[in-house]
Formats: sequence, C-alpha cells, structure tokens
Amino acid sequence: MRGTVAGLVTPYPIGSYLPAVYQEDSFAQRFTGGLDDVLAPAIAVLDSLEAYADPDLAPVDFLPWLAAWLGVTVEETLPEDARRARVKHAAESFVVRGTYEGLRSALHTLTGSWLEVRDSGGVRCSDRAGGCDPAAAEPRVAVLLPQALADRREAVESLVDGAVPAHVLRSVELPDDDHVS
Repeated sequence: MRGTVAGLVTPYPIGSYLPAVYQEDSFAQRFTGGLDDVLAPAIAVLDSLEAYADPDLAPVDFLPWLAAWLGVTVEETLPEDARRARVKHAAESFVVRGTYEGLRSALHTLTGSWLEVRDSGGVRCSDRAGGCDPAAAEPRVAVLLPQALADRREAVESLVDGAVPAHVLRSVELPDDDHVS
C-alpha cells in the first residue's frame, strides 16, 4: 500500500489554486500544505501509472495487486525475480490455461525447471443429471517436484491449485529421484 513519502513535493500545491484572499492566509496555506503531503504520493503514482502496470518496473509491494488483476497469486516467499516472471507471463498463459502445456509452462516460469507432470487422461461424464460411471477413470494430475526445489513446494501447490480444473484431483509429490530437465 502506498503511503506518505518524506520530502516528496507535489507539482500541484492546493494553496496556489485558492482565491487570492486565501493565498495570503497563513492558516489556509498550512492547512492545504498538509493535504499536499497526503496527496503527493497519489499524484506521483498517477504520474507514473504506466510503470505500475509493467511487472519489470512495478514496486515489489505492488506485485500481488498486479497479479490479482491477472487472476494469479504471487507468494511472498519467492525471490523477487520469480515473482516478477510469474506476473509477466500470466497474461500470455491465458491461451493455454487449464491444459497440460499451460501447467508445464507455468511451473517452468515459477521454478526455472521443466518439472515432470503426470496426467491420468481420465474423464468422467454422464448424459443424465447426477449420473457418472463409477468405473470411469478419475482425472488426476501429479507434479513431481525434485528435492532441490522442496523449499518451493507451497508455491508449486498454489500454482497447481489455480491452474488445474477444479474437478481434477491433483498432488505435488517429492520423489526420491530428481525429475528435472
């Protein structure tokens, strides 16, 4: 959240826009000067709004809000470059969101590694309400996370939860052998 910045001067002081009688009044100038201190950060943000919409330039504390605009989450535990990359590639990933390739690409952006993703290919459907063939294969996706990336498990689980359709069972597993390419 943006706050006041010590020494930040507004380019549009309110006191200069007052009628002449108030421009000479010291109380009116001090009062509007206080408002200027509060408004200066907002004016600075608006003057550089284009930079706030660019994941490479946005302040670090603004990245979660920018990510929310794109429907992704950015974990605070990730390194700054990984958080910026996650936001930057979010818009591009909408084309393949919910697909095997989309999940692999999102995982690569998050971890920097091509992780193994196992998809059962199972489908459950019915031509009548409430009826599903219980013998049909349960749709399932498993991501194999190497031990070297175990510290990012929470971030990977969050990404998988958001990228895999809700009806598909999903898991993030830490096998003994590494599956990174």
